[in-house]
Amino acid sequence: MKKLMNAPDAFVDEMLEGLTAAHPSLVREGPGGRVIRGSHAPRRGKVAIVSGGGSGHLPLFTGYVGTGLIDACAIGDVFAGPSVDSCSAAIRAVDGGRGVLRLYGNYGGDRMNFDLAGELLEDEIETATVVGTDDIASAGVAERQKRRGVAGLIFAYKVAGAKAEAGAELSEVARAAQRAVSQCRTIGVALASCQIPGSSRPTFEIGDDEIEMGMGIHGEPGIWRDKLRAADEIADEMVSRLMGDEGVEKTGRASVLINSLGATPLEELFIVFRRVKQQLTNADIDIVRPLVGHYATSMEMAGMSISILHLDAELDALLAAPCEAPFWRA
Repeated sequence: MKKLMNAPDAFVDEMLEGLTAAHPSLVREGPGGRVIRGSHAPRRGKVAIVSGGGSGHLPLFTGYVGTGLIDACAIGDVFAGPSVDSCSAAIRAVDGGRGVLRLYGNYGGDRMNFDLAGELLEDEIETATVVGTDDIASAGVAERQKRRGVAGLIFAYKVAGAKAEAGAELSEVARAAQRAVSQCRTIGVALASCQIPGSSRPTFEIGDDEIEMGMGIHGEPGIWRDKLRAADEIADEMVSRLMGDEGVEKTGRASVLINSLGATPLEELFIVFRRVKQQLTNADIDIVRPLVGHYATSMEMAGMSISILHLDAELDALLAAPCEAPFWRA
């Protein structure tokens, strides 16, 4: 698979160099330059929010560093968690004296290193943790705590960021973020593989006429693999699975994210959104503030994910609050 790069080992660092050059609101610092901080942070008296994970998912994570969203990210190699040093540096970089929320996806390396960073800094900075667990394909309802965090994590960014901007305490910012996580469900479908820079083969094999329902953003196995089907049929099953999942308080309002995994164009995403809107309207759900585009990718993987965030009055208001980051404004 062809890629525009100079050398595999330089891929992440040159990407971050270019990203921060294109967006002056982002500051590159920390060990090896693997921390991206917003130029707005730290702000004295405001709860800060840090996130992070492996590269290869732009605009997740760094694209959402900005006012009303997250304040810094620790970045690892492609599909590899950030180091403990980077996690610690990100927390230190944005601490404004009222604590730091660690908000990231539920992956082993990310959890281990962010947890250890919190322990190392516990005598100087108060921290709290909320973990994204929105991927319903990765574990059943009875093991919800094992689910991966995927595109729905950005809803938690938005809710937590708005709460922090409003002056809330760390415990309240964490509660709101956890509420967003608890009210959000995501499922994805893959049509073609991604390929890690420098690798001689795709991350996984899938036939030209096949799809895999529920595949993870690193190629983790899904629920089933079969022949490609019509977009409406695929969307119908995804909505049915999302709406049928237990543990969500379903209301009459929801925000929907139709997310490209990298290679799927906007045209196809809007075909899917059209069908999702029809299905949710039939279920008496009003879609507010829909998002359609590239929000959490997996290199050049073809496919998309659907996330539904069921809204109560608080989540609705926090989602509507102003924010500004390189890849999201409200």
